[in-house]
Amino acid sequence: MEVKIFEAIMLICFGSAWPFSIYRTWKAKNSAGKSMMFLYVILAGYVAGILFKIYGNMDEVIFLYILNSIFVLTDILLTLKFRKLRE
Repeated sequence: MEVKIFEAIMLICFGSAWPFSIYRTWKAKNSAGKSMMFLYVILAGYVAGILFKIYGNMDEVIFLYILNSIFVLTDILLTLKFRKLRE
């Protein structure tokens, strides 16, 4: 078994939370309690993972990094949208 399977499992486990977070924010039309700093740090981590895959160890796991990055970016955009609407 290749070690990348563990990396993929980790990304699937962490990434499975984002659709629920996005749905909750969208359904409530409220971003209360969300930390933008947390979201930016998580996004930076996924981008670092993508860059590592591109420049160091390219394999199919890069798609999980990309997918999770899209989820986090969506959560960021929804959070910004609903915070702006509350102002």
